[in-house]
Amino acid sequence: MPNKIILKNKISNFHKKICIPGDKSISIRWVLISSLASGISKAKNLLMSEDVLAAIKSIKQLGVKVVIKKNICKIYGVGVNGYNYKKNIVINAQNSGTLGRLITGILIDSPYPIKIIGDKSLSKRDFKRITKPLSKFGASFKLHNNCNLPLIIKGSQKLEPIRFFEDKGSAQCKSSIIFGGIKADGKTIIKARKSRNHTELMLKHLRLPIKVKRNQKFDSIEINKVKRINPINYNIPSDISSGAFFIALTALLKKSQLIVKNVNVNPSRIGIIVILKKMGVKISILNKKNYNGEPIADILVKSPKILKSIKCPTKLNSEAIDEFLIIFLIAAKAKGISTFKNLEELNKKESPRLKWGSKILKMMGVKVITTKSSIKIFGNPELKINKKIEIQKYLKDHRVFMTSVIAALSFGGEWHIHDKDSIKSSFPSFLKIINSFQK
Repeated sequence: MPNKIILKNKISNFHKKICIPGDKSISIRWVLISSLASGISKAKNLLMSEDVLAAIKSIKQLGVKVVIKKNICKIYGVGVNGYNYKKNIVINAQNSGTLGRLITGILIDSPYPIKIIGDKSLSKRDFKRITKPLSKFGASFKLHNNCNLPLIIKGSQKLEPIRFFEDKGSAQCKSSIIFGGIKADGKTIIKARKSRNHTELMLKHLRLPIKVKRNQKFDSIEINKVKRINPINYNIPSDISSGAFFIALTALLKKSQLIVKNVNVNPSRIGIIVILKKMGVKISILNKKNYNGEPIADILVKSPKILKSIKCPTKLNSEAIDEFLIIFLIAAKAKGISTFKNLEELNKKESPRLKWGSKILKMMGVKVITTKSSIKIFGNPELKINKKIEIQKYLKDHRVFMTSVIAALSFGGEWHIHDKDSIKSSFPSFLKIINSFQK
């Protein structure tokens, strides 16, 4: 069966209510933290994607029992220092930067060398940004080309706390250091540029010794050594990064309305909502509540009569970092010129996403001007596509695939989109939900 899809028909309009699978960031963090807990943790609606399954396989290699039955996952935690594994094990993070970087922080006290590998895409990404601070705790590392996977970690039994300035706005880097601080003797202090804060919220919910002081541009985080973690039961909320594709589809079509149920609307994740509101999209947050420290709500989206261009505030970059490909699509249909700056981190994702965003728009006939860290998009409210477009060789980046599908359904044309299996890493049911919009 060919690993590509062909799309030829636009969607006209719809009124839909949908449920999206569990949040990937929270799912992976729950798996890792539960493995360190003392006792049995349970999760409902855990995202069953390749990234999360890779996290589950990894903790099994470290001696942790996992049982998945129907919609419930049970993890039999072994305690903060209870991992039990053989020498020379190899952990495969596959496509997941979250797993690869966070588990490296957890393993800085490993008594034996552990090798961490990933797929072709992950192996191109920068791991020195975590091994450099983690080595200050006392662990030692060997990386391919002094930067990439595979890496070999040899832990230390005498870990010293550190002070570190995380200046890239990387939640993965910040979380890796937090996990290292859990193992170190003393107080680890991190000054971190704004990024996702799921790790901090989960640890605070568990009443672990973490303090967070939020400032305008940076957070100050203190973490002390942890001796015991209680089990954590979690009904994983829906993932706004997955829901963003359907929010964008609603924004790009006429006379459409969408409700996305039970979504994590953490302020560090809703940059796309703030940006689209500025561009004229009608979005409301309904039925908001707090769950395990995370804000959860339903999102109501209504098509705008016209989309406005935007000079996107750079302060929103970290809050929308995974959604910019889809935001660029919306800017392509906006009236006027949209500008996005300081996006060098986009090219350090699963694929060079800033380059791919520009490439897709140019294929669509949209005028764009790009630099290494910025993009200027000349919007066309009447944009329609009447040609064949082929999307391939994008390092199997799931967001490139899904963005291309939304473009095909919104603007028309004949799209041949390769590597459809890429969605298995984050959103296996994406095409099933898409099909429900075409009926």
